[in-house]
Amino acid sequence: MELNLTGKTALVVASSQGLGFAIAERLVREGANVMISGRDEEKLRQKASQLESIGLGKVAYQKTDITDINDINRLVKATAETFQTIDLLVNNAGGPPAGSFEDLSDEDWQNSFELNLLSYVRMIRAALPYLKEQGGKILNIASTSIKEPIPGLILSNTFRTGIVGLAKTLASELAQYNILINTIAPGRIATDRISHLDQVNADKFGVDRETIALQSQAGIPLKRYGTPEEFANVAAFLLSDANSYMTGSSFLVDGGMVKAI
Repeated sequence: MELNLTGKTALVVASSQGLGFAIAERLVREGANVMISGRDEEKLRQKASQLESIGLGKVAYQKTDITDINDINRLVKATAETFQTIDLLVNNAGGPPAGSFEDLSDEDWQNSFELNLLSYVRMIRAALPYLKEQGGKILNIASTSIKEPIPGLILSNTFRTGIVGLAKTLASELAQYNILINTIAPGRIATDRISHLDQVNADKFGVDRETIALQSQAGIPLKRYGTPEEFANVAAFLLSDANSYMTGSSFLVDGGMVKAI
């Protein structure tokens, strides 16, 4: 199956580590030109150098705070100026803090809204003029909380679901421009975020993190955490020419963990 990503330009948000970096790496290996972004400029420089060593697609980076609309506009402009266009947009953001309803303040809710939902809205709005030129793909990274609420993650349960509503609506509005938009939802993928959440639960129940990890894996039909590379493989397909007729849909990459239909 040909993905036909060679020469395409991809803007991958929050991509200096974790799932964002895994997607950026997969796209570069397919020959795409990739702009990576994040808040840590030194880490971005190192990751860009790592990606460039693959020697296929070209790589650039831009320091960006995606809660700042001016930074978002600068990122999109820098991508278009560097690579002359934008064909693919991958929206991503760090996960919101854990906590139950009574644990969280107005500030927590506002910060999570700006990071995990409004940033996606703003990024799409800024990139849309370029995507409309010859069609393209938008992929929003969410969480399995879009299908099944996760205990202790009410902020994720709320704002990740908003991403799905946004994508479903835009699938109809953007189809006239040949723009496809989908949502990809990671389950327990072995990243620093999952290690952090396992540690939160370990502290809560007074056990070590490995115990929590083993309990979590026992509830996954495949009995293990996924790898970032496995997640990135699905993302690359959804962003590629091989996906020509799926839009407004949500895809779980969770090893069968979610029981909802």
